[in-house]
Amino acid sequence: MNYIFDYIMIPLQLIIVFFTLYYFIIAFFGIWRRKEKKIMTPQNSFAVIVAAHNEEQVIGQLVENLHVLKYPRELYDIFVVADNCKDNTAEIARGAGAIVYERFCLEQRGKGYAMEWMFAKLFKLERNYDSVVIFDADNLVDQNFLLEMNNRLCKGEKVIQGYLDSKNPHDTWVAGTFAISFWVVNHIWHLAKYNIGLSSVLGGTGMCISTDVLRKFGWGATCLTEDMEFTMKVLLKGIPTTWAHDAIVYDEKPLTFEQSWRQRKRWAQGHFDIAGRYIPSMLYEGIKQRDIRILDGVLHLFQPYFLILSTSFVLMSYIYTIVPFYTNIINKILPVEVMTAIGVGQYLFPVMILGMIGAKGKSWWYLIFYPLFVYSWIPITILGFFHRNDREWSHTQHTRSISYKDVLLTQKNEFSKEDFLSKQAVK
Repeated sequence: MNYIFDYIMIPLQLIIVFFTLYYFIIAFFGIWRRKEKKIMTPQNSFAVIVAAHNEEQVIGQLVENLHVLKYPRELYDIFVVADNCKDNTAEIARGAGAIVYERFCLEQRGKGYAMEWMFAKLFKLERNYDSVVIFDADNLVDQNFLLEMNNRLCKGEKVIQGYLDSKNPHDTWVAGTFAISFWVVNHIWHLAKYNIGLSSVLGGTGMCISTDVLRKFGWGATCLTEDMEFTMKVLLKGIPTTWAHDAIVYDEKPLTFEQSWRQRKRWAQGHFDIAGRYIPSMLYEGIKQRDIRILDGVLHLFQPYFLILSTSFVLMSYIYTIVPFYTNIINKILPVEVMTAIGVGQYLFPVMILGMIGAKGKSWWYLIFYPLFVYSWIPITILGFFHRNDREWSHTQHTRSISYKDVLLTQKNEFSKEDFLSKQAVK
């Protein structure tokens, strides 16, 4: 039976089937690691840059942490950009041993502008660095981070994202579900794409960028999601973002649902903004160059649109059960058994990942609330679409301090307290 709505509904169903299968299949490549022979001889120099806005609660712990990385101290310098700070961020960072640059510009607010300004300062220095590494002020960093990034740079990789872990996964159910989402994405998205040769996406922190790429193409990423903007900018030039699974950065997750909502809404706004500006040129170049990495980048930018479309389809399917008004082809393309497997897989992957990383008991408890976190993306994404042209930066305030030692002591299968203290004493 033919329906007039088939002109809309059949293409919509084909899009849903394609995206569902595409990302479900890719996810399987994230449950294993490619064997790698690492280059552990330090060769590259790093400018370690921390973007900070009113971060006096956390900046000291990060700078102290960065001083004890397992990398020759003469091969990296620590820079802090105190951006429009009204507190003691600059003083604390200097006292901890960082090179501090203070920036005051209320007209151009946000991390993207701060990084653009800092790179200009950096390139005027007498010393030339092989690469820059970027952290947020609330981060803590694994001691092997620069060794792992050095390994990637020595193998010719130019734009690299590190593993985004959590330093407070057991604080609240919101922080816990946020952490679970990052662990899952780290494996079934970042690692999976790296394993099959697709481009990852920069995650805002734990990023390593070769300075020759920055000098050649410039930063130029000043929107609400500057990391994604730079990713797509260089991907268009044929430079993919790769993934360093063992270069771990511990990020502070929001404690409340309101904080989580604001942060994710900003991400959604930035995603739509970049999608509108980059999808046409990336689609053209991807087809022209026959580059699957660029086309996969298009699919990534289309994801929030897909979420809205799939949500709309689910709502319309309820109407369909009462008054059929289109031809249902999904059941013809995907057998019920396949749809069931995909549905179960959406919940099975998080369980598998928690098992793989040796998650502690509380994380398993928070897994009960994980669907709430996932489905809350629907209203957030819709709001992000309607506010996609807003550029107001939403800053997350940090109210507690966590040291690197504290993080290690909360990680399962990590050093004992005595082991950690003895290693620090050797240093």
